[in-house]
Amino acid sequence: MRLHRHLKFNPALFAVVPLVNVLFLVVLFFALSSRFVLQPGLAVTLPASAFTLNPRVEAQIVSVTAAPVPAIYHRDQRVTLEELRQRLAQTSIKERSLILKADKNAPYDLVVQITDTALKLGFSVGLATSPDAK
Repeated sequence: MRLHRHLKFNPALFAVVPLVNVLFLVVLFFALSSRFVLQPGLAVTLPASAFTLNPRVEAQIVSVTAAPVPAIYHRDQRVTLEELRQRLAQTSIKERSLILKADKNAPYDLVVQITDTALKLGFSVGLATSPDAK
């Protein structure tokens, strides 16, 4: 006895299923990866302020953490105060502006030393803060 097949397979279906699978994975990848990229750099808790900082073009960003041992980061690399002074002195950007992202628990003396160093080198210094939460 010979059996006959009544159901015919559409060959286009075999090409569509993998395509839909790949598209689903790409959408899932972008949806999940965007949640993890909030802001590049170090995570510091900024103090709150009612005043905001205007956008700066090509500003140098210096971050100060308040871990058990305070640390200074410039271009995502840990530096000492003297290394920071040397890096800022070698900057050849026309608009010399510096944004200081200091943790709210960072030592005030260290923040003042960094600000003083930048001002001596001709930088305009802005302190980054978070919006005032009222």
